[in-house]
Amino acid sequence: MNRMTATIRNPAQSPDAPSASAPTLALAALGWVLEDEDRAARFLSLTGLDPDSLRAGLGERQVQASVIEFLANHEPDMIRCAEALAVTPEELAQAGRDLSA
Repeated sequence: MNRMTATIRNPAQSPDAPSASAPTLALAALGWVLEDEDRAARFLSLTGLDPDSLRAGLGERQVQASVIEFLANHEPDMIRCAEALAVTPEELAQAGRDLSA
């Protein structure tokens, strides 16, 4: 798979700077998940999605939330993803809550 690097916001920004929207953050996190074949296969297996349904559902909040839920269920991935996206794990978790609301 192709490697993708996504930066949501610069960690040097002031705390008052707006962060990425929950859907944007979830889609960036999905890119990170899909960078690794084993992790991508685990995501698809655990969510019950296949590549076609994932592609078709990219704009759906439920699919976006499933990405954050997947990360939240494996803390090391949540932490590594947050680092790669230059956000905190708490911001990822909040995005998941926003998408699930």
